[in-house]
Amino acid sequence: MIRLGLQIPDFTYPGVADTGLFERIAAIATTAESAGFDSVWVMDHFYQIPSVGPRTDPMLEAYTLLGAIAARTSTARLGTMVTGVTYRNPALLAKIVTTLDVISSGRAILGIGAAWNEDEHDGYGFAFPPVAERMARLEDALRICRAMFTETAPTVEGTHHRAREALNVPRPIRPGGIPILVGGGGERRTLRLVAQYADACNLFGDVPTIRHKLDVLARHCEEVGRDPSTITKTRLGGLVIAPTAREAERVAREAAERRGTDLDEYRRYTVGGDPDAVLEQARAYLDAGLDGLVFNIPNAHELEPVRLAGVTLAGR
Repeated sequence: MIRLGLQIPDFTYPGVADTGLFERIAAIATTAESAGFDSVWVMDHFYQIPSVGPRTDPMLEAYTLLGAIAARTSTARLGTMVTGVTYRNPALLAKIVTTLDVISSGRAILGIGAAWNEDEHDGYGFAFPPVAERMARLEDALRICRAMFTETAPTVEGTHHRAREALNVPRPIRPGGIPILVGGGGERRTLRLVAQYADACNLFGDVPTIRHKLDVLARHCEEVGRDPSTITKTRLGGLVIAPTAREAERVAREAAERRGTDLDEYRRYTVGGDPDAVLEQARAYLDAGLDGLVFNIPNAHELEPVRLAGVTLAGR
C-alpha cells in the first residue's frame, strides 16, 4: 500500500508569504509524485509541534489541505500522519475521509492515532482524557470508520462513540473501502489494535527498535489469528539528502538548529548523506522487515531535495 511516502510537516518557507504558501506546498507534492513518491502526508495538528519548530509557526488544517493537494496530484495516495482521534467525531471523520477519497478518485488513506498534544487540546477546547480513554476512543473510531467505509448503513455501539444506521454516500471509490493506518508503537494496546483492525501501521525508531516492534506486532497477530504480512508496515523519519556528504551535513546542522536539538539527536531520527549513503541506510530499515518508508525533508520547499530523494529511493 505504501512504498515511499513524503510527509510535509512544516509550512515555514523562507521568502514565501501566506498568499503563496499553498502554491509552494502543491509544488512539493507534485515534485514528490513525479519523482516516485507513492504517497503524500500531512500532520493533523493546529500548532506546530516542538520537534519541528516554534508552536507559533504556520499550521494548516489537514483535510482542507489534502483536498487541495488532491486536485493538483493524480497518483499519490493522500493521508494524515496521523489524525488525532479526539479532534473529530468518528462518523464525521469517516465522512471527511470518504469525501477526500471521492475528490482524489480513490487515493485516500485514513491515518489515525490516539492524539498526544495537550497544548492544542487546551487551546481549542477539546477534552484531553487519560490515555486509557483515548485508546478506547481510538478503538471506537476504528470500528465506526471501517463500518462506514464498507457497509451501507452501519450501526456501531462503542464505549464512547456510536453510529446508528449512518449513511455515507457517495461511497468510497475503492472496493473494500479506504485503507486504515494506525500510527504509534505502543506495545500493549496500540499494536494490538493494529493487529485487530488496521491495514497498515507506522512506527518510529532505529533499526533495532523497528525489529522489536515488528516482533511484538507479529505476536499480537498470532493471538488474534491474523497473518502479519497483510499489514503494511512503515517507519516515519527525517531525510537529509544532497549530492555530497558535506552538503548533507550542512543541511542537517541547519535543521537541528531550527528544531532546537542537538545534531547527534537529530541524526538518530534521520536518514542522511549523499544518495549512496541514503540508499544504504534506507535498505537497512527495509531489511529489518518494513514494507515502506515515509520521510519528511527539512528543505523540501527547495524542491530539488525532494526530486533527488525520489530518484534515489524509488529508483527512477
